[in-house]
Amino acid sequence: MLEQNEIKEYQLMADSLRFLCADMVQEANSGHPGAPMGLADIAVVLSYHLHLNPKNPQWINRDRLVFSGGHASALVYSLLHLWGFDVSLEDLKAFRSFGSKTPGHPEYKHTPGIEITTGPLGQGIANAVGFAMAGKLAQNMLGDLISHKVYCLCGDGDLEEGISYESCSLAGHHCLDNLIVIYDSNNITIEGDCGVAFSENVRLRFESQGWEVLEINGHDFMQIDSALTKAKDSKKPALIIAKTTIAKGSIHLSGSHKSHGSPLGENEIEESKKALGFDSKAKFFVSDCAKIRFKNTQELGELANREWQKTLEKSDKKAILESLLSPDFSKIEYPSFNSKSMATRTSNGEILNAIAKALPGFIGGSADLAPSNNTELKGMGDFPKGRNFHFGIREHAMGAISNAFANYGLFLPFCATFFVFSDYLSPSVRVASLMKSKVFYVWTHDSIGVGEDGATHQPIEQISHFRAMPNLNVFRPCDANENVACWQVALEISGPCALILSRQNLPLLGEVEKEQVAKGAYIKQESSKEPQITLLATGSEVELALRSAKELESQGIATQVVSVPCYDLLMQQDRSYRNSLLKGKVIAIEASRALEWYALADVVIGMQDFGASGKGEVLFQHFGFSVENIIKAAKEIL
Repeated sequence: MLEQNEIKEYQLMADSLRFLCADMVQEANSGHPGAPMGLADIAVVLSYHLHLNPKNPQWINRDRLVFSGGHASALVYSLLHLWGFDVSLEDLKAFRSFGSKTPGHPEYKHTPGIEITTGPLGQGIANAVGFAMAGKLAQNMLGDLISHKVYCLCGDGDLEEGISYESCSLAGHHCLDNLIVIYDSNNITIEGDCGVAFSENVRLRFESQGWEVLEINGHDFMQIDSALTKAKDSKKPALIIAKTTIAKGSIHLSGSHKSHGSPLGENEIEESKKALGFDSKAKFFVSDCAKIRFKNTQELGELANREWQKTLEKSDKKAILESLLSPDFSKIEYPSFNSKSMATRTSNGEILNAIAKALPGFIGGSADLAPSNNTELKGMGDFPKGRNFHFGIREHAMGAISNAFANYGLFLPFCATFFVFSDYLSPSVRVASLMKSKVFYVWTHDSIGVGEDGATHQPIEQISHFRAMPNLNVFRPCDANENVACWQVALEISGPCALILSRQNLPLLGEVEKEQVAKGAYIKQESSKEPQITLLATGSEVELALRSAKELESQGIATQVVSVPCYDLLMQQDRSYRNSLLKGKVIAIEASRALEWYALADVVIGMQDFGASGKGEVLFQHFGFSVENIIKAAKEIL
């Protein structure tokens, strides 16, 4: 508990932190000084509550700290520097510079101590919920080896974003008492006072979602300390509403929206430093006294880490922990498929269960679509004591929560929905791709083959969108056997992968080797002689390509078929490999917008419009996915 005689030292630490942040933004001539200066008092007190070890940043029982607002990045980097992480004063001076450890918004794996890339507002709150959920699951698996808390600092903008409603609703539902969110309520957004667009009662909102809510003056050290102590003892997730002043410490811009996204100015900083008893000309200065106090965070963290290590040595959970930290993919016994016809969503359900049986850290769930997505892990229970997640109809939060699970360090998460609804979690997928976090997306009902549900439920442009996303590998298997090979490859990729799966049954088209899928594409059927036509296809259209090739061959047109389960992997191969597949004139066939295929094909048979309501086979015929249309296209191009 904070003593009254420590207030003066805390004030010195907070003011030092304020001006360090202001100097960073001024040096870069770019950035956000307002939020870091307003949060400085909270950051100082929080330093004494956190269990972090800068010398062992990946310690599994560390507290997780998430800054949902990336505009507080100057504060994040300043704290990491003062706490003893590998962020130097020179790194602070290089804020927002190309190649520095201190980019404009914090990035996971780029700067030591950054737990997750939050990016757009609202993501960080859902990430924090994900970390808290991961902590609960880990605690149920590992007992007293896991006891950490998850802290999240957010602002008005985070709470306005819809993803915060989704994720906080789920947190309250599961009584995540290891989650503490500190709401920097300064009532300012870019356009001015929050009142222009935001007037709800935040306390009542969170209480109705099952949270404990505390309200404090965010500049009163005693109140901050007391609220954090109460929050740590809460039996519910806790929200601390901290009333703060943006850019506190600035003489003329304190409380002004003008301080949000622009440097304060040299004169303003000098006047403000002078008013608070600092050397007005000294830049990036932190007194030795303040530095020593900030170092306490490292010392407390190292002590906590050592005590935890003693607990680990005596624990009967060491083997489980090791299996979570180092999953052994060789233990997976994949199913073999003998059925003549099966939807890839169905075969995928069997594959998921085979993986989960071998890997205790393989977990996941669906946005209320598990029976349709075929994603239930049979006999493995429901969160928080089991490995099945019921995200509810919350696709956006589901994506961000999965990102946190992937970054937690123990789990391999998947999440699922209909492919057309992937639009709802696209921002989270983008951030996962930026981080190269290992999340698996199971997206079923992959095309106009959805049928009677109509155009609103038939994905058209989605697969092109996700193929265009760097670091994301998108798989669309043609049958159950190729589905197995896709998973074998995906599990070994260091980054997110998506599996696009059919609702309708697809025939088995022969054996497939992992090595064939690893290159993204392979010859599914050779021609009788040097090919005049190469048909490229994915998913359900591979069987159509095979039927078309048979007819073309009967008419004397040498035709080969190339299955392309992963366009992204194919484009990563050298040109010589691609050229070895692309013989004669090339026709690409895919029931999607398919614009990316023009990089490989002379002709693309794809969707030119949205779908329609009707039986899948009728729609395929109507939109030109027929043997007759492919033969016509082949003859025209020849």
